[in-house]
Amino acid sequence: MGSSYDESPMVVKQDEPVPPPLPAPSSTTTVLTRRPACRRRICCVTAATTEIWDSLFDDAYRADVSIHTTSNDVIYAHSSILGLASPVFRTMFKRMGKNKKQFKQFAVPIRGVPTEAVRVFVRFLYSSCYEENQMEEHILSLLVLSHSFVVPRLKRECESQLEHKFLNVDNAVDVFQLALLCDAPRLSIICHRLIIKNLKAVSLSDGWKSMKESHPILEKELLATVADEANREKEKEKKKKERKVYSDLYEAMEALVHICRDGCRTIGPHDKKLNKHQDPCNYEACQGLESLVRHFAGCKLRVPGGCVHCKRMWQLLELHARLCVDSNTCRVPLCKSFKERMRRQKKKDDVMWKILVKKILRTKSITGAPYFTLVASS
Repeated sequence: MGSSYDESPMVVKQDEPVPPPLPAPSSTTTVLTRRPACRRRICCVTAATTEIWDSLFDDAYRADVSIHTTSNDVIYAHSSILGLASPVFRTMFKRMGKNKKQFKQFAVPIRGVPTEAVRVFVRFLYSSCYEENQMEEHILSLLVLSHSFVVPRLKRECESQLEHKFLNVDNAVDVFQLALLCDAPRLSIICHRLIIKNLKAVSLSDGWKSMKESHPILEKELLATVADEANREKEKEKKKKERKVYSDLYEAMEALVHICRDGCRTIGPHDKKLNKHQDPCNYEACQGLESLVRHFAGCKLRVPGGCVHCKRMWQLLELHARLCVDSNTCRVPLCKSFKERMRRQKKKDDVMWKILVKKILRTKSITGAPYFTLVASS
């Protein structure tokens, strides 16, 4: 009687959660079958089943719909199948049924496309099948029909076939216009890229000539897009060249510090022993900068503006001074003098130098290199 089992039907250990109570018993048992959230439907349709659907369409057994085409041909079909496959057909048959006092055959006109394209379209509504040669011949008409009658399966199939098989420079303009009309954004983007990439060949096609007469505004928009793309490429190339110049200047600054601090082959500080037979350093700018330093040291027209090469060396020394973090311990010549000169420099010139320094540092940070820090050893 003193046992804890008599007081509680459960033994709950410390630090363990208490399980929820069991559901109360019900007088009636209801079994609910829920559809899984991620359920894959595997449909295995045999060739015999497809033949039955095709024969139902071909034989028109108890057909209650007559489809009238452009060439005055009549294609017979079943309203129940067309209504299930297309909401447009379903709405159309409901309205026709309300207006009729007694059951008669539904008459549906589908004009503006070839009769064979209509036949392929209706057959697809029955069996979801088509022949490849028919798809290739009538794919544009099928794209229009699938969009007009809201048949997503056929529309996706037409877009996929055009994208991977049948799209070329000859039909790119026609497909592009249909893609805009039929709300096919991916297909329109692909056509747009193809037109821009092959404008010279596309502009010679019949589709371009027809578009020029019927949709001149669309032609102007395409040409404007091509011009914008060309300007964008020029701007991209220009920025690429600018980054190359700034990157070369950055490497030249590093090589200048390397030469003045450590020495390189045959040139360096006076207190360093140099070996002209040593392996070349990792700085590509060293060789050109070495010859420039030698010219600067021996040139008689060293004053700024007197010699083109010396003028370039003066600019490199000033640029180094603006990048250097400690001019007191820096081994580069005239670094401290340029620092003092910067304080007396005109504001306009100072702004231009600051812009140049900012672009150099930004270019190297974009390419993944660390910011320039010329911490020179004494």
